[in-house]
Amino acid sequence: MYKVMLADDDYPVIELLSDRIDWEGLGFELIGAHEDGEGAWKQAQQVMPDLLVTDIGMPKMDGLELTARMKERKPNLRTVILSCHDEFQYARQAMRLNVQEYLLKDALDPEDLVPLLQRFKASMDEERQTSWEQSRLKVLVNETQELRKEKFFRHFIDQPILSSEQWLHEAREFGLLFEGEACLSAIGFIDRYRRLKQRFSSDETLRFAVGNVIEEVLSGMALRGLHIGYDARRSFFLFSHKPGIKTNIYDEAERCLKTIRDMLHKVLGVHMSFIVGERLSASPVSLKAQLLELLNSETQRFYLGEGGIVKRRAAKPRVGELFAHYDQASAELREMLVGRTPKEAGEAANAWISRIRQEGYAPEEVKDWTLKLLLDLKLKLHSLHFIGAGDTADTLHKEIFGIDSLNELRDWLMEHLQVALQPEGTARTAAGKRADVKEACRYVSLHLNRRISLEEVAEHLHLNASYFSRLFKKETGITFIEYVTRMKMERAKELLDQTLHSVGEICEQLGYDNQSYFIKTFKAHAGVTPMEYRR
Repeated sequence: MYKVMLADDDYPVIELLSDRIDWEGLGFELIGAHEDGEGAWKQAQQVMPDLLVTDIGMPKMDGLELTARMKERKPNLRTVILSCHDEFQYARQAMRLNVQEYLLKDALDPEDLVPLLQRFKASMDEERQTSWEQSRLKVLVNETQELRKEKFFRHFIDQPILSSEQWLHEAREFGLLFEGEACLSAIGFIDRYRRLKQRFSSDETLRFAVGNVIEEVLSGMALRGLHIGYDARRSFFLFSHKPGIKTNIYDEAERCLKTIRDMLHKVLGVHMSFIVGERLSASPVSLKAQLLELLNSETQRFYLGEGGIVKRRAAKPRVGELFAHYDQASAELREMLVGRTPKEAGEAANAWISRIRQEGYAPEEVKDWTLKLLLDLKLKLHSLHFIGAGDTADTLHKEIFGIDSLNELRDWLMEHLQVALQPEGTARTAAGKRADVKEACRYVSLHLNRRISLEEVAEHLHLNASYFSRLFKKETGITFIEYVTRMKMERAKELLDQTLHSVGEICEQLGYDNQSYFIKTFKAHAGVTPMEYRR
């Protein structure tokens, strides 16, 4: 599918184009809708569209500047300019930018765009087919080399070394351990993996995107580095070094890892943390030992801060003491939840997470403790019954088993407690209502981190979208979109109360790609801006 981006400060126009055009049916994917050019440009630097539909007069950056910037990066970008009659003189400038179409807002009919979109798609299909064979061959070569590299190192880690000489011969094909060289190892961990996996749809997409950014950074660094994707969450980094050269390999490697970390966040919105090996490896045996030590640094990883870069150290977690505090924690949280004080309940949970971090308990013990705490609260609190039958003990156990950091564990706990933390009239609106509406509300509560459409939930319920829309309004008294917005704004309040996340980070965590629109929506809901609410 071809990617489409909308940019117009007239929100009804964005809503009209988003809802009235069957983008997917025409072969397009709507990747963003922005109320100013700056927001659109920010997203375009991460994901460049194939087609831009933009207004001319917008705050922060007008449509012509936005078009010019995008065409510098993507010369074959298709562009449709929207404008009013009194902006006709700008159209002449738009024509110099090779804009494909110029439409007047006054007479805008989404149906008129359909043949235009069909024409665009046909020309892009023809353009794509011409270069497909060449680009596909290049991709296949790169993919084959990456798979071969990953297979080689996975076998190296998992199997005995039969011949050091043979291994060195093969390793040097990847630029590793040439004569007189040693290498410094590091392991990188993707932070908040569960949320990222939802955003990237699959492990494969996430690994591909992360790998591309890392390879691009390494290719521009003076220090020779090799990246090996180990699994969806973890990557190895091997930095080559000739002992005797007057450079500090640890400082150079840290500088390189910081660049990778910052670029991943800037380009993909991905955070990565790193643990660096304690010593250099000059032989296959010592390198394998170093990589195994890094893989087995579960405790250090569990307590590693987001985006942290630290040297590996042997961690000795406290074992068998956390459950002595279980009854106290359970009673505190239950009391807060029953008392309907969301802020205090969130603070109580965060206080226990902070205590766990300070004491350094064993990760598996922390997971068992947290899982038992949540399951007991579900049993004891009738309000949490709204979570539904889908959140069984087995489901929760599988989820928590895949968590590798305390930060992610805290997010997971908050997500499952948030339904109980909803104030009256929000999540409980559907109490006593039809099962379909209850399930829709449950679905919204569990997916507040991304954009939720009426069509998506209707499909989840196996209902016709129009029928579901009428049913939801009849049962709750508000439209489905109003309900989603209300839930997101209540969640935003919790995040403002309970975390130190910036407004931009909270905006991203709730699935909004336009911070200005998020702030405007929050103010309409709460009467103040997010920063005013936090103060």
